[in-house]
Amino acid sequence: MADKSLPMQEVFRQLETTAAGLSQAEAAKRLLKYGPNEIAEHHTNPLLKFLSYFWGPIPWMIEIAVLLSAVVGHWPDFFIILILLLANALVGFTEEHQAGSAIDALRAKLAITARVRRDGAWITPAARDLVPGDVIRLRLGDIVPADARLLDGDPIEVDQSALTGESLPATRGPGDAVFSGSIIRRGEIGALVYATGAHTYFGKTAELVAEAHTVSHFQRAVLKIGNYLILLAAVFVAIIIFVSLLRGDAVLTTLQFALVLTVAAIPVAMPTVLSVTMAVGARLLAKQKAIVSRLVAIEELAGVDVLCTDKTGTLTQNSLTLGETFSVDTVTAAEVILAGALASRVDDEDPIDLAVFGGLEDTTALNSCTVTHFEPFNPVDKRTEAAITGAGGHLFKVTKGAPQVILALAGGGAKVTATVVAAVNAFAAHGYRSLGVAKTNENNQWQFLGVLPLFDPPREDAKSTISTARSMGISVKMVTGDALAIATETAGKLGLGTNILDASGLGDVKKEESPASMRSIETADGFAQVFPEHKYHIIDVLQKRGHIVGMTGDGVNDAPALKKADCGIAVSGATDAARAAAAIILITPGLAVIIDAIKESRKIFQRMNSYAMYRIAETLRVLLFVTGAILFFNFFPVTAIMIVMLALLNDGAILAIAYDNVHFKMKPEAWNMRLVLGIATVLGVVGPIAAFGLFYLGEMVFGLGRPQLQTMMYLMLSVAGHLTIFLTRTRGPFWSIRPARILLVAVLGTQVIATLIAVYGLFMTPLGWGWAAFVWGYAIIWALVGDRIKLLAYRVLEPAPRPM
Repeated sequence: MADKSLPMQEVFRQLETTAAGLSQAEAAKRLLKYGPNEIAEHHTNPLLKFLSYFWGPIPWMIEIAVLLSAVVGHWPDFFIILILLLANALVGFTEEHQAGSAIDALRAKLAITARVRRDGAWITPAARDLVPGDVIRLRLGDIVPADARLLDGDPIEVDQSALTGESLPATRGPGDAVFSGSIIRRGEIGALVYATGAHTYFGKTAELVAEAHTVSHFQRAVLKIGNYLILLAAVFVAIIIFVSLLRGDAVLTTLQFALVLTVAAIPVAMPTVLSVTMAVGARLLAKQKAIVSRLVAIEELAGVDVLCTDKTGTLTQNSLTLGETFSVDTVTAAEVILAGALASRVDDEDPIDLAVFGGLEDTTALNSCTVTHFEPFNPVDKRTEAAITGAGGHLFKVTKGAPQVILALAGGGAKVTATVVAAVNAFAAHGYRSLGVAKTNENNQWQFLGVLPLFDPPREDAKSTISTARSMGISVKMVTGDALAIATETAGKLGLGTNILDASGLGDVKKEESPASMRSIETADGFAQVFPEHKYHIIDVLQKRGHIVGMTGDGVNDAPALKKADCGIAVSGATDAARAAAAIILITPGLAVIIDAIKESRKIFQRMNSYAMYRIAETLRVLLFVTGAILFFNFFPVTAIMIVMLALLNDGAILAIAYDNVHFKMKPEAWNMRLVLGIATVLGVVGPIAAFGLFYLGEMVFGLGRPQLQTMMYLMLSVAGHLTIFLTRTRGPFWSIRPARILLVAVLGTQVIATLIAVYGLFMTPLGWGWAAFVWGYAIIWALVGDRIKLLAYRVLEPAPRPM
């Protein structure tokens, strides 16, 4: 397709068309060749999506356990494991169902109909029927239906904020390109379509969204933990089977026991527990006015260390505001603003005119004036002009426009010119756009009155929010389509820093950046003159540098980066495309809610971290103890049904961890697998030592029979196992953070049930209240010992940083 920068004659030649447009027959041929002017939809079969949750190392092991249960005819195990497997898949499928709808939202932005010249007549077909070579008519308020080059006619003003984020309309004249999704703010002109559908700027944006598929750090961590536990289970179960067969134990009994031990060891419920933890967290975030559309985003948000934020409408209020007016000689600021307002037309809803009107302190001053003629802004004269009839029939004119144009019109001498130029330069240095204002005197001569500076003011809470974010270890970078000077000034006002890169200097966004260029992107405080592919590229570079990147935005132009980012955040008032691409959607204005969401997400991360340590430690405890007892004592310390009840009671109650009280850290969270596996392994080794101690006391000191001893060991594994959660939930002593009431109730409730089962002998030999009390006391003492050992392990594995 033709390029946006080629000479128009070459564009006509390449597209094989004329200013009169195409015939219907030719348009039909091209429609077959290029396809509809729409963004192709990419749908995933819901059934295949659901089945994908049954694929992976952890699901495979669970599925093998289900099959083995059926083979040996152990139907209670079969149904229990199958229910856990299905529950995990349903939770994941339901929570992820809303993801990936950004394409549909972008597609909806294409205009529904277009005015097209076919066979010499103007018709209004569906915009999807446009083809390269079509001649279309663009009028005030139209959404540009495809990328096009403007034909002969008066210049128009185009709102490209949906594409570039630039809040000011852009002036486009004959030969210039206008992009699909832009809005005509002023004027009327013909245009030649040169790109449609996926080849438009919007189409490329949609493709970027479709390509942005990332695997979350949470998913990687679950796989690592799962693989670790599966390996442990495989090794220990293989040892048990080998030794049992050598001793001549019954093959069926050995396989059945190995099966239930595998179920107890493999983290069957871990994905479900962690998903529920995040789902509960999502409800908590909703109370903070942050809606989560993708559950794993909670864990990603906790780890965000770079936050890329759109300027217009996110850091700023997305509304032009009049700054402090500069006036010459004895002219007052109020007179300058009044003259500027008279040279404006509020009916056009032009953002500049609205800003000037907004600066009027007393709108009644307009009542005594009547506009008898108004000349709108045009790019040739670069000014507006109005003929006014004032009080008493006094006639005069007012004008506003580019300062240099107004100076040339009004004159005023070298002194006035130097003063005005200095003022305009000062405004420019601060990123303000300047408007000169002049008025005619009694002799109908123009007199320069002053300069009106316009700016897009920052949100009131933006600076404090950025400061808070930095105190939490988050680097904030501004990303905007605005000019470099405006971006630099805005960043300085917000306390971001003034190291702003011009995105146009990034070159081909698909290229591999040099180490120096990647470093400059990493250290920049922000980026100016950014297009959608630049935002996507910036996120990609930062991720390659090892950062977990958050991105805020509100426009269609932000959608690719929102999807590509580890955690995309659509701010209040965002477009449908931005909301669909984002993982978290804010429903109140401002950035402060992001900080609240980050704090909450870090709490949720702590809960998941606690559960992961607990699950690993418990797996080790059971595997080491059972394997050791079989190898060294030729004794099965617990029965198969005891292991099933252990898994059911402990994993069921531990869901309460989702509501636990935790303290968030003042730095980004990340899965430290060395620490998680290290602490869990230490606690997992302490557990079997305590269990063997009780085993020795029960058999050698108290002389309990093997059936009663099995019940005692079941109660010990159950009680001591659940006490472990109180050790893993804190980095300090277990009492340093008070547990949530629901967690206490859940743990105590399940252990009361486990105690009653052991005391009265449901599916096992009765133990009696005396021995049950002894087991409780023994387990509590070892839990206190384990807590001290845990503190020592933390000092070894994660020593405190030395003071600077």
